[in-house]
Amino acid sequence: MNIQILSIALLVGMFVIATIQPINMGALAFACAFLVGSLIMAMKPAEIFAGFPSDLFLTLVGITYLFAIAQINGTIDWLVEGAVKLVRGHVAWIPWVMFLVAAVITGFGALGPAAVAILAPVALGFAFQYRINPVMMGLMVIHGAQAGGFSPISVYGGITNQIVEKAGLPFAPTSLFLSSFFFNLAIAVLVFFVFGGSKVLRKYSMASGPLPDLHPEGVTQSIVGHGGTPATPISHHVFEEQTKNVSALSGLTTETLTTLIGLTALAVGALVFKFNVGLVAITVAVALALLSPKTQKAAIDKVSWSTVLLIAGIITYVGVMEKIGTIDYVAHGISSLGMPLLVALLLCFTGAIVSAFASSTALLGAIIPLAVPFLLQGQISAIGVVAAIAISTTIVDTSPFSTNGALVVANAREAERESVLKTLLIYSALIAIIGPVIAWLVFVVPGLV
Repeated sequence: MNIQILSIALLVGMFVIATIQPINMGALAFACAFLVGSLIMAMKPAEIFAGFPSDLFLTLVGITYLFAIAQINGTIDWLVEGAVKLVRGHVAWIPWVMFLVAAVITGFGALGPAAVAILAPVALGFAFQYRINPVMMGLMVIHGAQAGGFSPISVYGGITNQIVEKAGLPFAPTSLFLSSFFFNLAIAVLVFFVFGGSKVLRKYSMASGPLPDLHPEGVTQSIVGHGGTPATPISHHVFEEQTKNVSALSGLTTETLTTLIGLTALAVGALVFKFNVGLVAITVAVALALLSPKTQKAAIDKVSWSTVLLIAGIITYVGVMEKIGTIDYVAHGISSLGMPLLVALLLCFTGAIVSAFASSTALLGAIIPLAVPFLLQGQISAIGVVAAIAISTTIVDTSPFSTNGALVVANAREAERESVLKTLLIYSALIAIIGPVIAWLVFVVPGLV
């Protein structure tokens, strides 16, 4: 076995091990980088660390730190509560408000599983209280989170855009974001009507009663490990207590207002003035921490360090693979097929199928670099292929084997949990087969983006 095949086998092994064992894939990647780079190829440490994504590291830390502050000081709760209040008297708005709030939360830097952990209890609470299909509500939250997930100031967007920019490929962060947003929006429209949306549209007003609690007891909200901890089932649904008083919408506090201003500054600085996302995010986060140091004390502990380790490890290992010739080896194999469109479709399918069981974040960090030499040949639209791969890799996060899908199952009522699980399994299998084909047809074949 040559060293190139060995490095690929180790990469596959990382995904397998991290899928069946609660071991961070980034830690495995750093170990494999040492094994292949130092022990086998006698590379110097400086050569191995040359692939460490320092810019992306700061982006991930800065964005998740800022989001943690927004969570702790109540800004996220304020947004969710405001959205919840808006749906009173408008049953048909409920799924779409959940979709849009999830998109906003991930668009401003939350990881998809974190957004789903926050909104799934609320969405499934509405589903029970107003007889809406729980699968529809869960899927609207997940696809909403994916719709905002590739904004230029988000985690997924930061990973993908920086890999593409570093590789010298055409750089179009806005196109990537809009492609993902409208693709997931189209799926959400189908989900809405397939799972009973027409019936929901006929419900003109809501019955009176308490709104779902934002933080039901027993739900796991922390996302750790290679793909998140198993979602803990709800031990007690607060929204089932019909005697519970409806909490009033919290007022706009000084901390909430300054955080909203900070998030706006991040968006303007990164999108309008083209400042580095990580530097702007960490600056805004530090400014907020200085304004209220006691409130932000725990924010640093809520940074998604497991995700930072995962991405840093995977990209460092991919850098080692590049130095030992694995990327060129794969590119040569791909080029020998002589059919760029077929190669792009295979990459989309690979992303979808693997991501249904493994970490989408890690897969984005691995599959796009492997496609770079093929895309640099210019035979096919690089922007379209990257968009198609990114979408195919993330739309399958509805799978119960992923953190997002598991959180939806965990938040379903006991009597419905088995049915929700089976429906999500069938849906995820269909989306893993059909989704990549549609993404390929829309973004790659015509070269629209």
